[in-house]
Amino acid sequence: MSGGVDSAVAATRAAEMGHDVTGIHLALSRNPKSYRTGARGCCTIEDSNDARRAADVIGIPFYVWDMSDRFHEDVVEDFISEYAAGRTPNPCLRCNEKIKFAAVLDRAMALGFDAVATGHYAQLVSGGDGLIQMHRAVDMGKDQSYVLGVLTQSQLAHSLFPLGDSRKEDVRVEAESRGLSVADKPDSQDICFISDGDTAGWLREKLGSGSGEIVDHATGEVLGTHDGAFGFTIGQRKGLRIGRPAADGKPRFVLDIEPVSGTVIVGPRDELTIDHITGIKPRWCGSVPSEPVRGTVQLRAHGDEHEAVVTVVGASADSWVTIELLEPAQGIAPGQAAVVYDGSRVVGSCTIAKAIRRASVDA
Repeated sequence: MSGGVDSAVAATRAAEMGHDVTGIHLALSRNPKSYRTGARGCCTIEDSNDARRAADVIGIPFYVWDMSDRFHEDVVEDFISEYAAGRTPNPCLRCNEKIKFAAVLDRAMALGFDAVATGHYAQLVSGGDGLIQMHRAVDMGKDQSYVLGVLTQSQLAHSLFPLGDSRKEDVRVEAESRGLSVADKPDSQDICFISDGDTAGWLREKLGSGSGEIVDHATGEVLGTHDGAFGFTIGQRKGLRIGRPAADGKPRFVLDIEPVSGTVIVGPRDELTIDHITGIKPRWCGSVPSEPVRGTVQLRAHGDEHEAVVTVVGASADSWVTIELLEPAQGIAPGQAAVVYDGSRVVGSCTIAKAIRRASVDA
């Protein structure tokens, strides 16, 4: 129970389904005041109190579990190291993989619980093959299956998502009717462990300043300098501070980041177009696909779906994935997740290692 409306209603519904429910709030910060405060929250003392009040209204036991060390190691440190390597990670996805459906689930099972229920918007159904399938939520505007695409079959078998068949506005109405004080509480925003939302500034504090050059892709001309390559991500347009436009008058975008030299490569928007992705660390929600999957992939948490053919390469322990985009995408960065769908069903996910435009390579 994060202290928000979704997890409060999810706990209420789980109890009404006949489950023996215990509310758990995760203390993820070593210093809660360093994380979000006020209505933007999660991970604050205020949120813990909101969760406790909701548990009292529901009539269930409530505990706070300290996961701060594990969260710092598996999510915060991973976030820092990925940016230092020139990649763009998704910390919410990593938190689901390492914390909520791993560390928390492991502890819960050890204590005799059967499953972890959360306020995520996704749906679970039993497939004809006996496996648990994860599908997109009914409310596509709130669908969170993308950040759950790292869950394995064993984790899905011990998970519940009571809100998957609901719309957010209906969840708020339900919360108000049940007397839950969090009914109108705003959703959390951005990254929970960056208190002011200034990701570049936060990374600068952790990694220090590291100057480098901003270079034109076509001409090799040095257009400017910067004080930290971690302040940029592929596809970025704002904040380049180059000072002069390209020869054709069109804006420039970040095309590549070289973490060792600190060089940021910029160029025209059409150079961002990619149609071929190499993915590593694949995780499958069910069986590993034995044949190429023709479906769709989502490449950002709130991005569009792209028709694609996804192929698993190599043995299971060392396998990787190739993704041929039948509908090209733009601004895709290494470190992001590619989540594979067959219709509304989540097949699995991988971490993007390389994204290129095949036509330019073949030429």
